Amino acid sequence: MFLFLVVALAVVVAAVTLAVVGGGEGGGPLPEAAPERLQDPLPPDRPISRADIDSLRFPLSARGYRMADVDDALSRLGAELAERDARIADLESALAGARTPPGHVSMDKPAPEDQQ
Repeated sequence: MFLFLVVALAVVVAAVTLAVVGGGEGGGPLPEAAPERLQDPLPPDRPISRADIDSLRFPLSARGYRMADVDDALSRLGAELAERDARIADLESALAGARTPPGHVSMDKPAPEDQQ
């Protein structure tokens, strides 16, 4: 009985090895699976909205998420945040400039000694 199990195990291992390496009907090894790509990338033609971030889903790979997809999304989000921070700083400086009076204008009559 033990000999039969050893022979059966050897036959199964040989069959799996031949199927993977390429000794089966296909005439070659197993085809390479195409890697999953990000289905809904961030829109390049408009600013990113909250809905874009909420709908962003990364495809899984063998060890988690694809690093290239995550890096691309993070760099795009970083660029958007930097652009918005610069715009906010410009608007705040413009607002601060609009709030300060341009100069002090006196509405008082000049003193008589100033008119000479």
